[in-house]
Amino acid sequence: MRGCALLVALALCTGCGHAQRPVHARTYVISEDAQGVGGSGTRDCHQEQIQCFDKCWNSTPPYPHRKGDGWHHAYCTRTCLADYVKCVQEQEEEERNRPRHTLEFPDVDRALSWLGEHKAEVAVGTVVIVAGVAFIVATGGSGALLLVPLVL
Repeated sequence: MRGCALLVALALCTGCGHAQRPVHARTYVISEDAQGVGGSGTRDCHQEQIQCFDKCWNSTPPYPHRKGDGWHHAYCTRTCLADYVKCVQEQEEEERNRPRHTLEFPDVDRALSWLGEHKAEVAVGTVVIVAGVAFIVATGGSGALLLVPLVL
């Protein structure tokens, strides 16, 4: 009787996994480029900072400073960093106010396929459940769109 109960418990715990690939709590790349993602916003704060610095560096600094000196570099860095911080704060505020959605998929392949095809409909921060494992849509440092395990 005990052996039968153990077999039933084991069958219930493992489920029917012979036809499905197991979902591992690892990061998956949805797309190499997060451009066009519904939640990514329309601004690229990093690129704006680079353009700001280039414009400042190529212009004449306020009198009495000379173009290209240490003060000019510090001035451009300080000015453009302030704009960068403001841009990031505005995007974070937009993100906090954006409604969250939860998507569910039976396996990783279907999730990655759907998310890749529907980037414009998916917001960064969307919770995605794949075979009972929670993930979140995020962007990586290289600009890639990722499906990252949600650790609580």
